[in-house]
Amino acid sequence: MTLLHWGWYQHDLILDTVEYHRYGMAMASGHVPYRDFSVEYPPGALPAFGLPAIGNPSFSLYNREFQILMALCGVGALAAMSVALRELGATAERAAGALCFFALTPLVLGSVILYRYDLWPAFLTVAGIAAVLSRRERLGFASLGLGIAAKAFPAVVVPPAFVYVWRTRGRREALLCLGAAVAVLAVVVVPFLALAPDGVWDSIVRQTTRPLQLESLGSALLLAAHHVGGLALTLDSSRGSQNLIGSLPHAFGAASSALLAVALVGIWVAAARGPATPERLVRWSAASVTAFVALGKVLSPQFLIWLLPLVPLVRGRRGLAASALLGLALLLTQVWFPIRYFDLVAFEPFPSWVLLARDLVLVALLVVLTAPARESPRS
Repeated sequence: MTLLHWGWYQHDLILDTVEYHRYGMAMASGHVPYRDFSVEYPPGALPAFGLPAIGNPSFSLYNREFQILMALCGVGALAAMSVALRELGATAERAAGALCFFALTPLVLGSVILYRYDLWPAFLTVAGIAAVLSRRERLGFASLGLGIAAKAFPAVVVPPAFVYVWRTRGRREALLCLGAAVAVLAVVVVPFLALAPDGVWDSIVRQTTRPLQLESLGSALLLAAHHVGGLALTLDSSRGSQNLIGSLPHAFGAASSALLAVALVGIWVAAARGPATPERLVRWSAASVTAFVALGKVLSPQFLIWLLPLVPLVRGRRGLAASALLGLALLLTQVWFPIRYFDLVAFEPFPSWVLLARDLVLVALLVVLTAPARESPRS
């Protein structure tokens, strides 16, 4: 991550840490989140905001401490990947390739990884999967529960993990694991619900009712129609992002949500129908998160961080193809974010087409992860 502080990586930065610093300083001053000040993120994200604020640092010092914390999350994700790869029976070459891929991806994605807290839930997700694979299932589900409390996306990993435990350890153990996830989630969220139910509810509504975000697949298709056919589009800045509004973007957003729901159900059914093997658990977990990233009506650049420790765990040619597509998606993201982001906001052609290419690459990644395996020809 040190290299991300040099050269073009530091051009035209867009810093979420400005908002994180405000949260952290408020907590350090004794103010209660959701009650005394509004927070748009779930309660499990608060440690990532509060820890760097200990000692009331300046913003520059806060930025440094935050980046150190995220680097530690990255190291934790690497360790969890190592455990998962060991349980998968990966060869030394495969393990080295997967770990090196993860270690080098910050250079391909760019500076966004330094100024977002997404390495925290990404670490909790891969740690949960690694624990399940190493027969510490309840600990694994507890980690997933904490991940859900930090950012909702680990919830899509729970169904394939639940089925895996049910079929390998039995129904009772699977239900106990699910209970562990729910218990950890409740421990983190319920105190804030008791203290500030309106504030927590407002945070949930704010995230779940967002318009079609500019960087989503649906928006990218509308931008293409704008450049090819002159489709009129209206931009609105709200909910912490730039969005397309109007009847057509609203319809695309609803269609995106419906498509995502269908895709996730299909992935979970496919995971349940095949044999309960560690390789399939990793593959379908990666597919679930990929669908959540690629098909939703919101797709921020930091969402790709969620995929970094998961996709490289997939085995064989499928895994190599998936990692190559993920790498391409990261590179295409850095082409326009952050240095050309406001060109995209202005509906300039070049970043619009690069955005569409990136989103289609993510769809291709989902196809690779979910495509049926080819049967070997009979001798």
